[in-house]
Amino acid sequence: MNRTVLLVIAHGSRDPRHAATVQALVRRAGALRPGLRVETAFLDFNLPSVPGVLDRLAADGVRDVVALPLLLTRAFHAKADIPAVLRQAPPSLRIRQAEVLGPSPLLIGAVERRLYEAGLTPGDKSATGVVLASAGSTDPEAIAVIAETARELRRTGWCSVRPAFASASLPRTEDAVRALRAEPGVRRVAVAPYVIAPGRLPDRIAAGAAEADVLADVLGPSPELARLLLERHDAAHAARSAVAHSA
Repeated sequence: MNRTVLLVIAHGSRDPRHAATVQALVRRAGALRPGLRVETAFLDFNLPSVPGVLDRLAADGVRDVVALPLLLTRAFHAKADIPAVLRQAPPSLRIRQAEVLGPSPLLIGAVERRLYEAGLTPGDKSATGVVLASAGSTDPEAIAVIAETARELRRTGWCSVRPAFASASLPRTEDAVRALRAEPGVRRVAVAPYVIAPGRLPDRIAAGAAEADVLADVLGPSPELARLLLERHDAAHAARSAVAHSA
């Protein structure tokens, strides 16, 4: 078997909504590319585990795997946890780790989709402040990417956009909501969770949005996210092919 398999690696959660949302997203990506075998694995809390899926792929005769971290930024999991578990893979597998999902214009599109689904319209942009609320990280690179994503979202026409974090970093969602309320020109405040799936930290974001006018849903199995999974696969696969051809 020579076809490359896309292995989507999610963090995992005790919250059953997390795994269900991840699986729905992966199914949507697979439906966009019927000829591509797409598998899901979790680092913690949920099954199947990454080692379990890698062993099964090797037993099936798979040789090439693109391992895609289902992460919005290159924080600790992408830099340490996932490479460590991939190093334990069966030696018959050739594995390339794809880039994380963010930053990407498709993520901006997914955030806006969720805001519109929550009741806003493009005509509301000029009077609406948005809190882009992420899970949070202690990694400076990850924090910088969230800040830049907020700036990119602002450039699409929203009155103001402020990043916020559910853990590890400041400000918290509720503080960003209050700060936006005080800004000139902001007549309504919306909270856009910049997270993929439900869980403890997204619930904390929702609680912090109590004083906002609008709370959007998590990104979940949005069409934009499904397309982005395939983009990251294609880029990693093309890079490996280029290396192979030059060898």
